[in-house]
Amino acid sequence: MTPEYLPHIRCHQLSKSYSTAHGSVEALANITFSVNAGEFVCIVGPSGCGKSTLLKIIAGLLEPNGGELIFGMKQSGQPQNAMVFQEHGLFPWMTILDNVAFGLEMQGVARAERRERALGFLRQIGLESTAARYPHTLSVGMRQRVAIARAFLTDPQLLLMDEPFSALDAQSKRLLQVELLRIWREHQKTVVYVTHDLEEAVLLADRIFVMATRPGRICEEIKVPLPRPREWQHLETPEAREITWHIWKAIAPEVHLTLNVPF
Repeated sequence: MTPEYLPHIRCHQLSKSYSTAHGSVEALANITFSVNAGEFVCIVGPSGCGKSTLLKIIAGLLEPNGGELIFGMKQSGQPQNAMVFQEHGLFPWMTILDNVAFGLEMQGVARAERRERALGFLRQIGLESTAARYPHTLSVGMRQRVAIARAFLTDPQLLLMDEPFSALDAQSKRLLQVELLRIWREHQKTVVYVTHDLEEAVLLADRIFVMATRPGRICEEIKVPLPRPREWQHLETPEAREITWHIWKAIAPEVHLTLNVPF
């Protein structure tokens, strides 16, 4: 799928509030930003600032209380999207092959074709040997790779990722970040990626949106001019370190506010 067929996303003054026993809680206020077709965007911010809520609104899983969400030139017409969460969400009773092929099954693809395509994708990411195994026999990192394969195989216009690597050890996390970039580069998807990890955001993103809290809102947009393709070595450059430090300076007061610690 080429970039001209991918969705351009524009959020304009989005707001979201929840009713609780103690009254209304404003989760998001005046969220305004855009994502270009084929772009990899990361959203960072303190816990509770509404990052996941915003992602679910973009996915069509939640309705905003106000504002507009526009894909391309149309206010309606939710693009086909796939979500990858912190938990892999694999079906324990299905083999790895059938888990990867599940999205194609939901699209009505015939059994032989979906299994062939799933096996081809597993081969592409080095997991062909796991096809007949079950999720509980794989490491956490391998299960998350399978979840990412399932998301890409459905050929979504938009890929939404909510801290997919947060539960992994440092070594697995580094490997999967670079693997994700390689798959994204080959398949040219529009990606919106939520993370707490500032270095991860710098490694992955074309642009980073920094969120503040109480209520959640975009307080800064940061461009990442590092060359692509990227490897972890790029984070050792002075330019990358300066970007990471800049993000931390923007987010630190909000983190202290969230933790109720003096800054």
